[in-house]
Parts: sequence; C-alpha cells; structure tokens
Amino acid sequence: MTTPRSVALERLAYTLAAPVLAVAPNLYPDSPVNSVVQLAGAAGVAGWILAGKSDEPGAGRKILRWSPLVLAAAVDVAAGHTPGWGPYWLDGLLAAGWAAAGSFVLPFSRHARRGHRPAVAAPAPQLQPAAAPEPSPAMPDDGADMLTREARMLWERAGMPARTHVVKATRIPGMRHDLVLLLRASETGRPITGLSPEIVGAAFGVAAADVTLSDVAIQPGRQGGPGWMEARVTPEANARRRTKPTDQERWIDRIGSPKGGAPGSELVHKTRDDERGVTFYRAKMTDSTESPRIDLPKVCRALNLPEDDSCVFVLIDGNEFLISAFDTPPLSQIFPATRELLTPDAKGMYVCGFTITGQPVKTMVYQRDKNAAAHGLILGVSRSGKTQFFAINMAAQSLDGQVVWLSTVRRDEKTTVLGRYIDRQGSNALWMARQLRAAKALCEIRAEMPWPHDGQPHDYKPGDPRCPYRQLNVYADEFMTAAQDGDFGEFIQKDGDDLTVTGLKYGIGFYPAGQSPFAHNGFSTEMKDNLRQNSRPVIFNMGSPGATRKAAEGTMENAYDVPTIPARYSRSEGSAIERAMRGEADPENGVSTGGVAVIVLDNGRAVLMRSLYADFDTDLSELFPDEVNRLTDYEISELDKRGLWFDWNEPVRPGEFWPEPDEDDEGDGRSRRRGGGGGKGGGRGSKGGGRRSEQVTSPRQALEAIKSLTEA
Repeated sequence: MTTPRSVALERLAYTLAAPVLAVAPNLYPDSPVNSVVQLAGAAGVAGWILAGKSDEPGAGRKILRWSPLVLAAAVDVAAGHTPGWGPYWLDGLLAAGWAAAGSFVLPFSRHARRGHRPAVAAPAPQLQPAAAPEPSPAMPDDGADMLTREARMLWERAGMPARTHVVKATRIPGMRHDLVLLLRASETGRPITGLSPEIVGAAFGVAAADVTLSDVAIQPGRQGGPGWMEARVTPEANARRRTKPTDQERWIDRIGSPKGGAPGSELVHKTRDDERGVTFYRAKMTDSTESPRIDLPKVCRALNLPEDDSCVFVLIDGNEFLISAFDTPPLSQIFPATRELLTPDAKGMYVCGFTITGQPVKTMVYQRDKNAAAHGLILGVSRSGKTQFFAINMAAQSLDGQVVWLSTVRRDEKTTVLGRYIDRQGSNALWMARQLRAAKALCEIRAEMPWPHDGQPHDYKPGDPRCPYRQLNVYADEFMTAAQDGDFGEFIQKDGDDLTVTGLKYGIGFYPAGQSPFAHNGFSTEMKDNLRQNSRPVIFNMGSPGATRKAAEGTMENAYDVPTIPARYSRSEGSAIERAMRGEADPENGVSTGGVAVIVLDNGRAVLMRSLYADFDTDLSELFPDEVNRLTDYEISELDKRGLWFDWNEPVRPGEFWPEPDEDDEGDGRSRRRGGGGGKGGGRGSKGGGRRSEQVTSPRQALEAIKSLTEA
C-alpha cells in the first residue's frame, strides 16, 4: 500500500517540530520560537470558537483541524513553567506524545484529501449491475399520446412547477404550436398555488403574454376545483391576433380591457348599413349588473374611427349600448315638416323630429295620461332653432283645435309670420305681461264655466267633446329677458309661476323659451320643476357643449349622459399635425347645427334629434288649419268684464298694473304702487311695487327706497 505524499509530509513535520517544543522553552526561554508557537495556539482557539458558533455542518472536522496548533502551544507553555526538563523528563514525553498523536490522527492531510481527491490507495471501483430505473412521477405509464408525453418531459425538465402534474395536453384545432394543458396538483387534496403565466411560459419557451390560466369546471367523470387548472399556450394565435385581430378580439383587447374605452364590455355584433352609410357596433356588459362607462374618444381611437362629434354617437340602454359611426354627419340633413307628421294622434303625440338613427321623435300637445294640458320648456341661444320649433309645435296644437298665444320681447320676421296663423301675437314686455295676466284670469273663468251636459264646472279633459272651451297654449319667447324687465319683469315672473302651477287643470299650457333654465335668470325652482314634470324639455345649442349639457341636466331628474351639440358639424380631414408642419389652414367645411336639439323624454333619457324644418320663406298655411282657433264668446266676455280683453299693444292704462300717485306724493312723480292694482280683477300689486324704482346712486336715495319698501 502506497503512503500518500501529504501524509508523509505531515508526519515529518510532527517529527521535526517535537524536539523544538521540548528544547526551546528550557534552553532559550526568550526565543521568538516560543512566541510564534503561542500565537499559533491562540489562532487555533479562535478557530475552535468560530467553528462552535457556526450553524454550518462539519464543525467537528474544523475543531480537529485546529487541535495540533492548540496542543503545541499547551506543550510549549507547560515546558516553560516546569523546572528543568521536568520530573521524569516530562517535557520530552509531552512533545513526543504530541508528535505521535498528530501522526496518527493526521487532521490536515485527511481533511484535504476528503474534500478534494480520493486517497491514492483507495480500491478501484468495480462494475455493478445497473438498478432498474424507477418510473418518473411526471411520466406515469397511463397510455398518454405523444403530445402529452412531450409536454410532460418539458414540464419535468422545468422541475414540476408549483408541484403540479400534466394530466393531458391537447392541440388547438388549426394551430401547429398552440395547445391546452390540463394540470393537477401532485398531492391529492392540495390546491395549486404559485403557478403563473411566467412559469408556464418559461417551461415551454414562450412569452408570458401567450399563456392564459383558468379554472377547471367540475365535469362528469373528472374532478375540478382548486386542485386543477387549465393553461392555454397560444403563441401562434396571439401572433395573428396582434397583426390581424377580429372585431371581437380587437374589442376585448383595446376596448373591453380595464384600461379600454368601455371596460368590462364585449362586442355582440358589428353591422353595416350601406344605404344609410353607417356602421353599428352593438355591445353589452359581461356582468349584467354593471352600467356602461364609455369614453367615446378612446373607443374611436381603438376602432380606428375619427374622433368626430358629428359622425360618431353612443346610445345606452341598460347594460347594453350602441355606437353608430356615420360616413357623413346624419343630423346635417333637413327633415321638412308636413301636416301628416304634425297631426297629433289619439294620445296627443306628434312627430317633432328625427334622431341620428332615423327614428322619429314624438312630443305631446296634451297629457292624456294625466288628463291635463301640457307645458313646454324650450331653451337655446339665438339662431339655434327655437322659433322653428315654435312653428311646428304651434301647427300641431292648431291642428288639434287648440288656441295659441305668442309673446316676444322684440319683433322679428318669424314671429310676425306666425301671428297670421294663431289667435294673438305681440312683441314687447308689456304685451307679455298682459298675456300672462289674461291667461291667469282664464283659470278663474274656466273654473266656474258650466259644461253643457250637466251644467256643472269640471276640470279640463283633453279630447272630451263635451268640454266647452279649447286648450290654450301661451308662448313666452325670451322669457328670461322679459322677467328681468325694469317695469313689468316682476309681473311676468309672478304670473308665469302661477300659470305653471294652476294652468294645467284648466287646459292652459305655458311654453317659456330662453337661454337658461336656472333661478337666477328668471326660471324659479317651482316653475322649472312643474315644466320638467309636465313636458318634454327641448334644449337647442346653448353656446357650448358644456352649457348645453348643464342646461339639459338642469331639466332632468337624474344626470344621464347628455349628447353633445357642437357649434358646427365638420368632418375631421387629414392630420392636424401635418397641416401645422406645412403651415396650411384647417379646412372650412362646417355645417350649422341650427335645429339640432336634445329632447328629454319621459324616462329622463336625453336624445339627440334634428327638429322638423318649417320654411318661413314659403306659405306656412300647408301646416296650419284653414281657420284660426279662438277663445269662446263666453271667455272673451268674461275677460272683457275684467278689463283684460283689448288691444294689448296699447300703452299702459292708468291704474292697470299699479295705483296712480296720491295727491300728497312728492313732486318727483314716483308712485308707491302698493295694493291690488287696477283693471276689473285683472291687476295685482307687486311685492314691493310694480314698477321698479329709479336707480339708486346715493346713500340718501337708498334710505328712501328702504323706507318705501318697509312702509316706514
């Protein structure tokens, strides 16, 4: 047997060092050799301490390796403290014992040989019969097909991720590389945890975005639940989806995703109407309990549609919605008014316009379900189409046999033309105040007017042939301006409020029009609530999309999505960035939105429509009946008794709205104007006087005005 070289060298070192340990302390106490030996012993003790505190395995071998140094230091110290060579030559015996112990244990060479190379004298390995390989847990012999076995090999190579097993691999039809994996937890009864698309993608060499994990439903003959999972590996399908997606795939990826334009939605179908030039996208929420949250510009960008308010519209119905993309602005076309469209049906409904989808929109001339007349609220800025809507509304009411009065703040061509086909028409604040005062008095007259069948008064019943009077519709254009008139504004405001409250049961409908539905502009909360509940408000362009939306929301019980009415309809042509870089002007192809309005239907839903067009340059007699509808003789005589039936264009009569000045009034000619007013039952006093006092320009005038108001 050959002795290893390391063993021989270590034994030689022990043999040579033993005499030094015995002689140096006795003959040379101050020799540096003693200091070196003791320092080596201290290093060995430190090695013992570190090995004892370490949690790593092999602490015993480390302690044994440092023991020769510690024992050598102990022999050196003992030899230095014994007199001479010690009793019975103890110093020599200790050194010899140290060398013998080191040569037998051989801590250095044995440890190095174990950690780096086998011993030279180790016996040569003998060939042994190979043990039968145990079946791999990843590839049980269950008769699986080749695809499943190959998938199991890749899965086992990845280390059986999340302690799962591939039950079956199925190739997706029509795909070469896409497959579906059915996974099961390796231990029965344990749920699958820690599995992610990144882990599956790494096992099969695909991107994590091409992996989809889903739960496995319980099926007859197969378990399911948390211990099972399905992984779809679809690199080929996703590559096609990124380059040539279908409509449903584009919708899911770019619109229905959490960051899309309609999160949580799915496309039902896409249809094209070539005759009308429109593409419809019908979608619904995957969760039927959710309401659609649509960002229309983001949806347009996802569908590669121009972000155009005039061509792309959305209609929401419950958990479904419809996006209509037109080739040309659908509301830029004109819908002429005809007598056929304006003739009310048995329920008092007539067609007042058409929506973007070509559906007719109806409004009412009376409320059949409430057995009452109908109010109306018409809003819009100048040249927005209010007077056009007046014309078709008055024509429908006239065709139904109703009486119409129209008052405006200023005279214009259209209102003058309409005056030929209705009962009365005037153009100033005084005329409007007289009109509202007479309509209010008619409520008292009709409340006592006997019906011919039983001689008793009754409330108004629309469509009842026994009713002795006709429905009266009172129009007040620019009501907001008239309500702020310095002379008659308070009368107009007060009588307008009263008429909206009491007029319906007596067959009198009030139709104010203006540019704001809010209290600080003349529409009190009481008036607005009554108009909203008993009409279908129509809001034309209010000057900006924000103002239109605010006005529409002010007439709705709930803040539904309000369609946008831009200043003009214009198609987006080319790139604005490219035109800016070339220094070109934007195309001027705008189309006026006059006549386009938002109508609030009975359920509070706001619908965008274009009202019917009445051409004032032609004869409007085709729209109106042959004869103008008037009040009955009885009503006229009663109004005349009250001093309210005369030419309302006359100047203010003495005592008509406020009392005449007393003889003892100051010479400035101002009237206190308190009390009930003139006219036989028709006048009334204002809260602080009918005519507004002169403008206050000094503290003294302000004090006099306060004293006048408080009767101080």
